[in-house]
Amino acid sequence: MRFLFKTDYDQDIRIAKHSGYYWSYGLLLLIVFAAPFFLEGYYIGQMTQLYIIAMAGVGLMLLAGYTGLVSLGHAAFFGIGAYTAAVLTSNGVPLPFMDEPVVFPFFLSMPLAAIFAALAGVAIGVPVLRLTGIYLAIATFAFALVIEEILSRWESVTNGYTGLLVESLYVGDLELTDGAPFYFLCLGLLILVLLMSINLLRSPTGRAMMAIRDSEISAQSMGVNLARVKTTAFALSAGVTGLAGALFAHKLGFLSPESFTVFQSLELLVLVVVGGIGSLHGAIFGAIFVLALPQGLAILKDYLPTSIAETPGMEPFIFGLILVLVIIFEPYGIYGRWLKIKHYFQMFPVYKKATFKRQKAYMKSERLK
Repeated sequence: MRFLFKTDYDQDIRIAKHSGYYWSYGLLLLIVFAAPFFLEGYYIGQMTQLYIIAMAGVGLMLLAGYTGLVSLGHAAFFGIGAYTAAVLTSNGVPLPFMDEPVVFPFFLSMPLAAIFAALAGVAIGVPVLRLTGIYLAIATFAFALVIEEILSRWESVTNGYTGLLVESLYVGDLELTDGAPFYFLCLGLLILVLLMSINLLRSPTGRAMMAIRDSEISAQSMGVNLARVKTTAFALSAGVTGLAGALFAHKLGFLSPESFTVFQSLELLVLVVVGGIGSLHGAIFGAIFVLALPQGLAILKDYLPTSIAETPGMEPFIFGLILVLVIIFEPYGIYGRWLKIKHYFQMFPVYKKATFKRQKAYMKSERLK
């Protein structure tokens, strides 16, 4: 995904992969940490939503972008994380030798929500180990439908379509799940997830994931255990998405199965593809795009004829259309386009038009599929 024209020894020994850009990342962190002190409550809420969606995008990016396993069911892991956190912090869990259900604190319910989602990722990852491409996408799509039915039918836990109220959380007199405190919590967790993902991808497990993405046969011939690495990728991806779901539950304050439909899985897929598949930067760019697109469509409807503006299913149609157009005309997404523009100016005036043109080349091992 990154177009590198020179390397240095420090790239393999420094703590973070992108440490050469410390000044730009430092400036960005300064801006986002200062934002709550200058923005109104609405914009703080929108940026908090952006961090949560970006975290879910990082989870799907680990699976689809770095392991090459397409998922149409990540809304299921998002919902599992959200409902787990909501039940643990609001209703509590009945335990043996306890007269009343035990209510878990917020900082304990978050990792538990991630663990439950990761276990669900293992549960779906093991049966579909031999599936690839469209068959894997169909299997994860079916899993999302099953989880949606469970959330709507298991009324004793989820309250079904009646909805589940998520309690506000306090640390002393400070309400943690509202305004600036929740903003900083989501921002801090997103930074932590990004740092962990960056260094995971430089580890043997991350390199094995990318080897599977490039060629399963070649990876297997080099000793990569496909079953173990694929299952690990599903678990890590689902765990990160479940953590985002836990934050999403407290951001909304009210959960319903309608919040975790297949359309949300499509949104996450659009996020990673449009943002730039195979790049953590792409998860951030894609989250900005997914959050801004509905706002843009709402504004656009005011200028469209009523017969078109009120057509049912307009938003899913636009999402699908954009997904297809990006795959055809810019497969590297927004981040890929930014890299091409940057390297154009770096190489100017010796830039050649076909420098970044896609080449139709296949390995001999891939022709056997």
